[in-house]
Amino acid sequence: MASGEGAGDPQAAAVSGEAEAKMETEEQEGPVLCLDLTSYQLHDLSEVEIPPTLEEVDLTANRLTSADPRIGRLAGLRKLSFRQNLLDDAAVAPLSSWDAIARLQELVLRDNKLSRIPDASIFKGLLIFDVSFNEISSLTGLSKVSSTLKELYVSKNEVAKMEELEHLHALEILELGSNRLRVMENLETLTNLQELWLGRNRIRTVNLCGLKLIKKISLQSNRLTSMDGFQECIALEELYLSHNGIQKMEGLSTLQNLRVLDVSSNKLTAIENIETLTRLEDLWLNDNQIPSLDGIEAALAGSRKKLTTIYLERNPCAKTPNYSSTLKQVFPNLEQIDSDIIA
Repeated sequence: MASGEGAGDPQAAAVSGEAEAKMETEEQEGPVLCLDLTSYQLHDLSEVEIPPTLEEVDLTANRLTSADPRIGRLAGLRKLSFRQNLLDDAAVAPLSSWDAIARLQELVLRDNKLSRIPDASIFKGLLIFDVSFNEISSLTGLSKVSSTLKELYVSKNEVAKMEELEHLHALEILELGSNRLRVMENLETLTNLQELWLGRNRIRTVNLCGLKLIKKISLQSNRLTSMDGFQECIALEELYLSHNGIQKMEGLSTLQNLRVLDVSSNKLTAIENIETLTRLEDLWLNDNQIPSLDGIEAALAGSRKKLTTIYLERNPCAKTPNYSSTLKQVFPNLEQIDSDIIA
């Protein structure tokens, strides 16, 4: 156990004691591989032993303002999380020169005080990179991130443009929700992308650049007025478009793998263009302007027996006499109507 300025602090002593006890227990079964100090509220790691055998270090929910240089000597380190700390750009800068941890695969800097994308060029095999919940205004710097990356999280920042993504050919998950994006662009080369999360932006038009492997798309809380643009996403399984200004259901007939469709809180007046979908299980249409249940069986002919959840509350049709019983009769395998679970 290292001695230092915090040696006389009862809380620091208790924290370091718990961490030491945890590691000693693991040592009985072999080398210490993981150090988990989640929610200890540490201001530094001076009272914590850092064994050289560590492969994972989780420092989530502390009060760290700097990265302990001993972490930079952990040659076997694969996962490093500084989630929910107080690190700024200068505090994370040393990571880019720590050659010993160049084989890191997962780097989490979520919920700190970063204003730009950190230099992660040293990590040639990086798979997961998370800088969400910071104050980042530009994606400048992503061009240095390894093309091995599979998951990129930059949600809840101030990003205004989708850029420096073109080389990320292996990317499977891209999270850019809660930013200031107005245009979907520079996605053409992300041919392995399976999940795209763009909710809470300012996007007006769908432009998916032919992403044929994509399975999940979220464009909730944007400024869409049309559903046009999803036709080529033939592998799509989940589509979330709530809280927009969409007036018509269109461009969905080719999405034969679609299981979940959320178009709640829009301006729809009819259910249409989904009669050929045979795998639809969840349909969210609440908070629209659908006048009646007339024609709903034909509109959902392909998924009539597959549908298990439907939301239509706060539409005029939800005030129809025998509303629930009608839906149960039309869709024999329903398990939920609005918030009501069917026994």
